[in-house]
Amino acid sequence: MNIPKSSFPRIIIIGGGFAGISLAKELSKKEVQVLLLDKNNYHTFQPLLYQVSTGGLEPDSIAYPIRKVLKDYPNFFFRLANVEKINADKKELVTNIGAINYNYLVLATGSETNFFGNTEIEKNGMVMKTIPQSLNLRSLILENFEQALLTDDLHKRDALMNFLIVGGGPTGVELAGALAEIKKGILPKDYPDLDTRRAQINLIQSGDRILKEMSEKASEKAEDFLEELGVQVWKNTRVTSYDGKLATTKTELTFEAATLVWAAGVKGATIKGLDAEEFLIRGNRLKVNQYNQLIGNEYIFAVGDVAGMETEEFPCGHPMMAQPAIQQGKNLGKNLINLLEKKPLKPFVYKDKGSMATVGRNKAVVDLKNYNFQGIFAWFVWMFVHLFFLIGFRNRMVVFVNWVYNYIRFDREARLIIRPYKRDYSRFKD
Repeated sequence: MNIPKSSFPRIIIIGGGFAGISLAKELSKKEVQVLLLDKNNYHTFQPLLYQVSTGGLEPDSIAYPIRKVLKDYPNFFFRLANVEKINADKKELVTNIGAINYNYLVLATGSETNFFGNTEIEKNGMVMKTIPQSLNLRSLILENFEQALLTDDLHKRDALMNFLIVGGGPTGVELAGALAEIKKGILPKDYPDLDTRRAQINLIQSGDRILKEMSEKASEKAEDFLEELGVQVWKNTRVTSYDGKLATTKTELTFEAATLVWAAGVKGATIKGLDAEEFLIRGNRLKVNQYNQLIGNEYIFAVGDVAGMETEEFPCGHPMMAQPAIQQGKNLGKNLINLLEKKPLKPFVYKDKGSMATVGRNKAVVDLKNYNFQGIFAWFVWMFVHLFFLIGFRNRMVVFVNWVYNYIRFDREARLIIRPYKRDYSRFKD
């Protein structure tokens, strides 16, 4: 890896997401050698991935080079690598670019899609956790409409224009709202020779309400917003299979759709060597104490989505969202320095700053600690918060200009098939 030898303790961070970047910044200019490993050379602002999928933003608007984030920090090193195994007894990482030892190791690997063992849905459905996956979904959406032009069979054409979104959390709700706006304002212009009014957007939630982590008022209002946009919301419905065209449910309800987006769950992204049941809690998250220290190993820590810190308020760990990850990263940075200086460690206490979701143009819901509100004001708050947390002045300006343009023109310029998504369309042909 060509990492210089140093008299400073070596802290390796695996993952350049919200938690990993937050931790690295906290350790900046301290007397430690920091090595950050990630399979991508950029940080992704995941809350806006759905806008890449629906043509509202280009991927470089929500991605930022990791090296540029931390370029001014001495004793910081970044390597593009896949971590294959952790040998905790040797304090060693095995990667695709070689093995390396550490003094302290921090897992900030985030989460990955949880299909709950359903291999058929995993094979035929689409997910939206990374930029490449979002680009695949964007291509598939556009390709389906191109294919719909090629068939005279009305039944098959409808299936190609139908969307099935499984999971009523923020990702599913925001994607459904964005697709509904595309159907209303963009598809009729792009495809005047198609009756795009027949396109259906179905949001399926296994529970009795969408946005279940938010207040009941926010859930009800978000559902009202979606229905105003023409989205069909199906609650208490669980998808059991999907073959690429037909989805079935436990209630024997079926849906014909060429696009199924799975947004129904995530799990911790663990690494071989720390993936045994003894290290895990529910959700495939690593068991950590109140200092984010792995139970049973004083030299390994976990922060963010992969960290399972069980408390009275959060018996299954903290919410798998950006704010807990950022706060844990900052707190652990201070604690690692305290550890090296033999000072007492500070337990992590999550400060809930609220939650929010946008449903579409002038439509959003916001829950704060003692106050919740919906509508256009909530939408402006949602935009401001997301712009604030984007990394880089250029990214903020590009996203802001895109939003203003899209709002005024009711358009989405990035509806491009840059790289076709390989799909077998034989089942949709005459």
